[in-house]
Amino acid sequence: MQGARWLQKPAVTSRLVPEDPTSELDIDPTRPLVYVMAHESHSDLLALHEACLNCGLPSPLEPLEVKGEKVSRVVWLSGATPLFGKRKRADFMARFEKLLGLHRTHDDLDAQVVPVSLFWGRNPGKEESVSATLLNRDHPTWLRKFFILMMLGRDNFIRFSRPVSLRYMADHHGTDEGIAQKLARVARVHFGRQRTVATGPRLPDRQALFASLLASQGLQQAIADEAKSKGISEEKARERATEYLEEIAADYSSNLIRIGERILSWLWNKIYNGINVRGAEQVRQLSQDGHEIVFVPCHRSHMDYLLLSYIIYQQGMVPPHIAAGVNLNFWPAGPIFRQGGAFFIRRSFKGNKLYADVFREYLHQLFARGYSIEYFCEGGRSRTGRLLPPKTGMIAMTIQTVLRGIERPVTLVPIYLGYDHVMEVSTYHKELKGKKKEKEGIGQVLSALKKLRNYGEGYVNFGQPVTVHQFLNDKVPNWREDTQEDPYQKQPWLTPVVNELANQLMCNINDAAAVSSVTLTATTLLATQQHAMPRAALEQQLDFYLKLLQAVPYTPYTTLTEGDGKKVLQTVLDLEKFQLSQDDLGEIVSIADNQAVTMTYYRNNILHLMILPSLLASLALRCTKPSRQGLIDDARQLYPLLQAELFMGLDGELEEYLQALINELINHGHLAEAENGQLTLVESHRNSLMQLAAISQETLQRYAILLARLQAEPGIERGALEKEATKLAERLCKLHGTSAPEFFDKKVFNTLTLRLKEMGCIGDDPDTDLIKSLAQLVLKQLPVSMRASISQAG
Repeated sequence: MQGARWLQKPAVTSRLVPEDPTSELDIDPTRPLVYVMAHESHSDLLALHEACLNCGLPSPLEPLEVKGEKVSRVVWLSGATPLFGKRKRADFMARFEKLLGLHRTHDDLDAQVVPVSLFWGRNPGKEESVSATLLNRDHPTWLRKFFILMMLGRDNFIRFSRPVSLRYMADHHGTDEGIAQKLARVARVHFGRQRTVATGPRLPDRQALFASLLASQGLQQAIADEAKSKGISEEKARERATEYLEEIAADYSSNLIRIGERILSWLWNKIYNGINVRGAEQVRQLSQDGHEIVFVPCHRSHMDYLLLSYIIYQQGMVPPHIAAGVNLNFWPAGPIFRQGGAFFIRRSFKGNKLYADVFREYLHQLFARGYSIEYFCEGGRSRTGRLLPPKTGMIAMTIQTVLRGIERPVTLVPIYLGYDHVMEVSTYHKELKGKKKEKEGIGQVLSALKKLRNYGEGYVNFGQPVTVHQFLNDKVPNWREDTQEDPYQKQPWLTPVVNELANQLMCNINDAAAVSSVTLTATTLLATQQHAMPRAALEQQLDFYLKLLQAVPYTPYTTLTEGDGKKVLQTVLDLEKFQLSQDDLGEIVSIADNQAVTMTYYRNNILHLMILPSLLASLALRCTKPSRQGLIDDARQLYPLLQAELFMGLDGELEEYLQALINELINHGHLAEAENGQLTLVESHRNSLMQLAAISQETLQRYAILLARLQAEPGIERGALEKEATKLAERLCKLHGTSAPEFFDKKVFNTLTLRLKEMGCIGDDPDTDLIKSLAQLVLKQLPVSMRASISQAG
């Protein structure tokens, strides 16, 4: 065996999923440990041996000594497949029965059983594929395994699963032969699901898929309707539908995925110091439990497509089919993206019912066949760094697919994507200033490649999943009965449910935000008047924010960069994101004048995490006699506007969260509290609290613009209010030096006026008392000069 080990080692490179199974799966190396594998294979055993050595787990080649008896550390469900003849039976039953027997006689024994899946390559195979038959990765002979090792030895994935306690099994289910047989059945199902998670279902022939789609009841009716409405033959309408399918459909290639993974590994290593991934294990578990996974990430950059598919593949799951804008279907990127799983979608279906029906049927087929899917519900890349209002088309089609009878759970997984450097950020700011968006093409790709350098780190956080079936059960308990007769008929409750689900997804994306060194430093410096601070003071302020965010986490899905303020600042200085200068009194860290607008992009990534602490600081500073309950009541009054603008989902936990923030401000020495709940500022920390309060200034100024205008003219129409507010905001930018393009972004004002309308502040009979209360509260938070500028304009 040792000789074979040294022969195989140079040809095999294994990747562990998860990377650190000991800590991530709670495997205890000090307790007896047994590995369960699908079928007997010396090459699999040797690959597992190397992996175990690297991660500190016992080698499967070494026997397990239990109470003076030696037993095999590996149990196979099926024996090796000989070149000729029948496959021999594995000694699964005998080995498990022996282990269970030892637990029967030794009450203190508790062995861990760890299922291990090995995948040599992750080609799902095509229907009636010759290569799949040749490689037969499920139960290959030694000769086939030799070819697999030669072709796919450097694409080996080893997937560890959570350990099962044999003591628990023995105590709760007994130790007889029937339990061993039950364990064998459960293990076979487990390994089958693991393969589906890693490779996905078999891929159909592209033309066969088209023929199946065109023969479906939905498309046949759509083709007949197209022929009738356009006055053409059904054959012509069918040709048109086929053209749409050619334009839309992916042409997934596992070979391209495998090659692309190696290219992207080189790329990420070149431009990033690391990619931080959080929450992938829960998604793997959902996939293994049979859920249809829909990945719903935020959209910062064109890198998102590549990064997310790469991470999903690295995490042992099959990359999804991706809904990509048709603008990306240019040569040579289009064909590459298509083979990487992209299917292309037009920005609008308006006026083309046949295209809409074709796309809807294609999407339904992807769900029905069990492919994971990815789409960006913002509809486009964010130009400001904050989440955009969601486009609900894809979400609506996902729900409609469930209504058509997909019984397998369909689960939407929100994903926060963050970068220390977004390559397109300078282009975004030009577009916000009015420059026309450049059409995507090979020139842009080559230009981007020339600029590759150290971009810091990337962040991929998987947020709280939403299962569509459960969401429908909660919102529309009778949805199955409503759609039983005709699943194609649009229900009156569909639109509000889609909107609510879309908003929930956006909140869940923000819940999983990553606070990085760049985003936190940008947030801190942009809150200063000259975008500069002494180095020591900046390190102290960063340290304060880190402790605050750690003590009162926004949600369990939020992540925070490691280290203290000094380490965070050194990280961003090494990235050359900020300027460092020296005078007679010490070092000063600042944002270059031409970089201030760029830094607002990164600040906006985490603004929702800092806005409530900042608002509490502002309220405490500007209230004559602040009290705990008074601060909370004022913050609750403004929360609906913050919630709408920044997709905050703290509704049920808002009171508890605000209380915790106030407690931490007291613990940190910024506030002091009397027995009656009265709060006083601690003078030695006043400057620090003022720095925190300044973070919310631009947000409060926008609210003041709207509310002051509403107060002056309560009956103003929503459209006129948005137009006037946008003009005033742009003017204030020039008068007061605000360097944030989204300060006068029409989309932000549109979101805010919609929420004010929902609150009863805009409409035929506006709530003038509420308008006055909100206006007074907000205006009180602003400097006198800003208040005067807004009042004069109003």
